[in-house]
Amino acid sequence: MRFPEILPGTSDLLLIADHASADVPPGLNLGVPAALMADHIAVDIGTDALTRRLARALSAPAIIATLSRLVVDVNRDPADAGAVPASSDGHIIPGNWNLPAHERELRIAAIHTPYHTAIAAEIATRRPSLIVSIHSFTPQLASLPDEARPWPVGILYNSDARAARLGLLGLAARGLHVGDNQPYSGRSLNYTMDRHAEGNRIPYLGIEVRNDGLRTKEGVARWTHILADCIAGVRRRL
Repeated sequence: MRFPEILPGTSDLLLIADHASADVPPGLNLGVPAALMADHIAVDIGTDALTRRLARALSAPAIIATLSRLVVDVNRDPADAGAVPASSDGHIIPGNWNLPAHERELRIAAIHTPYHTAIAAEIATRRPSLIVSIHSFTPQLASLPDEARPWPVGILYNSDARAARLGLLGLAARGLHVGDNQPYSGRSLNYTMDRHAEGNRIPYLGIEVRNDGLRTKEGVARWTHILADCIAGVRRRL
C-alpha cells in the first residue's frame, strides 16, 4: 500500500482526497464491524473513484489518502482530539478508546505527517493555480436524525472565497441545489485547505458531494462530468 498515493498530471490543478479509503494498516485492529468500516464514519464514500476519474478528465495530479479517517483523520489538526477519533456519529471506536499518548503520536508521525509533507512537496515543486479538495457526506447523520441534508453538493471555504464563489455560481447555473458552506462550514473544518491552500494564498474549491450520488458507476460518471466542467470553468475565471 502506498500512502499517500500520488497520481501524476500535467495541468496546473491539484486534486486532494483526504478520506478516500476505509483501509487499516496490517496489525491494527480498530474493533469496528466491517459494515461500519464501509460506512461514512470510516470513508468518504465514492471519493476514490471520483478523484481518479476527475484526475484523468482534467489531466490533473492528485494526492489520495489510502487509509481510513478512523486510523488518523488527516483533515484535522494533529493536536485536535478528533484527529484520532474515539467515536464517530454515535459509534465508539474501540481501538482508539483510551489510546496511550505514545501510540497516538506514532500514528500521527507515520500517517498525518507524511501526508501533509507530500502535499507541501507537490506545491513547492509545481505551484498549482487551483487546489480542489474532494469529499462526500452522508444524507443523514445517525446522531442528528432531525437534521436532513438536502443539498446534493456543497462548496466549503474559510477565509479565501475566490474560487468558492465561482464554484457556487457554476453549480447553481446547472440547476443544482448547492450548499454554501453546507452541510457544515469550512470555517470550522478545513484543516488541509487552511494549511496548504489558504496558507499559501492559492485559490481552492472544497467540494462535498452527497454520497448517495456516488454509490454507482453511473453516479460517479455523472458527478465527474459536472465537476470537471465546474472546475475547468472556475480555473478559467480566476
